[in-house]
Amino acid sequence: MPHQPGIAWQYEVPTTGSIRLPPDAGYGKALTNQGYGFEVAVADLIDNSIDAGARNVVVHFLRDDTRVSSLLIVDDGRGMDDEDLNAAMTVGRRRDYGGHALGLYGTGLKAGSLSNAASLTAISRTRRSRAAGRRLTAAGVEDGFRCDTVDPIYAQRLIDRYDGVIQWQGTIIRWDQVRAFETMAPGQTERFLSEAINRLERHLGLHLHRFLASDGFNIDIVVEHVDLPGEELEHIGVEPLDPFGYRITGRSGFPTVLTAPLEGVGDLALHTHIWPAKSKLPGYRDIGPIIDRQGFYFYRNDRLVQAGGWNGHRTAEGHLSLARIAVDLPSADNDVFSLDVKKETVTATPAFVRGIEKAADAQGHTFRAYLEAAQAAYRLGNSRAEIERKPVIYPGKGLDPKIRRAIRQELPERGGENPITFSWVPLAEDRFFDIDRDEHVILLNKQYRNAFNAGSRGGLNDAPVAKTMLYLLLEDCFALGRWEKKRQDRLEYWNTIMLTAVLGQRERFLDGKETA
Repeated sequence: MPHQPGIAWQYEVPTTGSIRLPPDAGYGKALTNQGYGFEVAVADLIDNSIDAGARNVVVHFLRDDTRVSSLLIVDDGRGMDDEDLNAAMTVGRRRDYGGHALGLYGTGLKAGSLSNAASLTAISRTRRSRAAGRRLTAAGVEDGFRCDTVDPIYAQRLIDRYDGVIQWQGTIIRWDQVRAFETMAPGQTERFLSEAINRLERHLGLHLHRFLASDGFNIDIVVEHVDLPGEELEHIGVEPLDPFGYRITGRSGFPTVLTAPLEGVGDLALHTHIWPAKSKLPGYRDIGPIIDRQGFYFYRNDRLVQAGGWNGHRTAEGHLSLARIAVDLPSADNDVFSLDVKKETVTATPAFVRGIEKAADAQGHTFRAYLEAAQAAYRLGNSRAEIERKPVIYPGKGLDPKIRRAIRQELPERGGENPITFSWVPLAEDRFFDIDRDEHVILLNKQYRNAFNAGSRGGLNDAPVAKTMLYLLLEDCFALGRWEKKRQDRLEYWNTIMLTAVLGQRERFLDGKETA
């Protein structure tokens, strides 16, 4: 028999005492396999920077000629002293988070880092303490959670290296032996960095868009060659990627706010939006598969923690692709919502679904009516014909990031190709540009560079108009199989015309011959 009837049920399990069971060193394997993706882990580190009051964060890739060697996240937040560093690197220790903190479980620094890298180093200083550091490795965790103390001279030297960001206080998180870097195929460094930075830029721009939209917070992504300190190979300022950043609503009367009564929580505001159909804005198209991005967008303390999904209310369908609802999670602890450790997914109990079904605004408009309006907007928008645009190879290093984003916004990508980059090099005097089809480089004659920079040397992303025009003219030259004489002839007369324009510009603006 499975049980004996007649024995009284006990609602509490009786106990006779307690013992303490510290974690076994074998937990290190579990710690390094938490499923943190690269972008998710970096975002978790930046959450810590925001909690520390940072105004500026730099995500710094260091590379040599053949590979990417290290990743560093540098901020100008409050910093940590020795005691704080010990606490931050203690596996399983959860600090006391304030009500508005982005940190939640106290595991992101260790689990996110060691899921991606074999070595995690934290170096920091406060206004009242010297530079100090700790290093935690996967091997050290398995060896009884051993943590290494960083040489204070090196700690100060690394702080000094980033004195443009860290002045009186700040923190550096360093990853070494990064799995994604170590497994990169030979000769794929440029392509890997371009794709990795694009993904990271999108992820940070989306999940931290409310912070980036404010004037006082900045994230920069920088690539530097280890043998050329201070010379940036790439520099991108992360822009906010607002999933509700349309200019004109897709349906008259929206957005609107519905109130959902939730058991155990109270009233919850649902900010219902309908995107315009076929929008090409980055906030609609650049954040992942469109069908996956419909539904609820949950925020916790202004940080996006779930980008789309219906949380048990319904399944995704094409006719609801324009429907997005912004929800700020309650600040108080509750039994309805829970957030996963990676801060990617919200789990809601059935009380949430019941509350949605009762949601309405002051005029009596319901959640069901909202969904019907979103479906109607989708059907109307998709009844209009759309011109299909030819896929292109996206540009990379040397073209201003804002222009690269505009190209990604307007044109589909031709996959499996390295990005087209730009480089100023010595060329014959009678040529303004050339192309290297094998390496996907547009070569510009460096003797004419000052014509675009008022006589100065210029920077990595200089001459944006000339480079953009050349990209649009030459992009299809990099994907052709057989090189045709007709194509070569076109390059020659383009070169002649462009060179004439460049010489004219230099004569007018640099030789003082510009007339009013």
